[in-house]
Amino acid sequence: MSRAATVALVDYGAGNIRSVAKALERSGLRVDVTNSPAAVRAADGVVLPGAGAFADAMANLRSSGLEEAVKQAVEAGRPYLGLCVGIQVLFDEGEEHGITPGLGLFGGRVERFPEKDAEGARLRVPQIGWNEVRFQGEHPMLEQLPARDHYYFVHSYRPVPTDSSVVAGVCDYGGNFAAAVANPSVFAVQFHPEKSQHAGKRLLDAYRSWVETRR
Repeated sequence: MSRAATVALVDYGAGNIRSVAKALERSGLRVDVTNSPAAVRAADGVVLPGAGAFADAMANLRSSGLEEAVKQAVEAGRPYLGLCVGIQVLFDEGEEHGITPGLGLFGGRVERFPEKDAEGARLRVPQIGWNEVRFQGEHPMLEQLPARDHYYFVHSYRPVPTDSSVVAGVCDYGGNFAAAVANPSVFAVQFHPEKSQHAGKRLLDAYRSWVETRR
């Protein structure tokens, strides 16, 4: 029997590493919680979780050498799963705590939700709780997911891609925003699968299948 696929769960100081690791393990993956650039480059897949601020995340990724390791893994075709801040850092820049350059793997920036929704009503920020995501486009992950599902969100900022073709999922909070983005080596979401019960398990199961087909 072949070994289970191993994913590098990137430990850059985010606060929810343990819950993400347990969720990935429940989906049948071997999890290497690591801050080693070499381990990230060597893994079958890479998961970048999220809790905290964009600027802090990028500072920690850069100071540890993990920034280049993550980019190299993606360029080598290792399936990357980004969660919450893990989607945000993919973009050119984020405005939280001042303008900070991101990984630059997707064009666009990460902006705070507006103070009012599309109809002019005051918008409560952060968004905390369950909301529906409507998936779109083609990707190996999407082949195993329902077209719509509800996931758990906790965030004040959201990605604004310059290229709408990278948007793999849309959510309505004060207007539609990109809740998921994808390319051939990346699938990243603004919500928390590890907090999303059955829907989150389905998504992580789909990630395991994607990683296994790319080994």
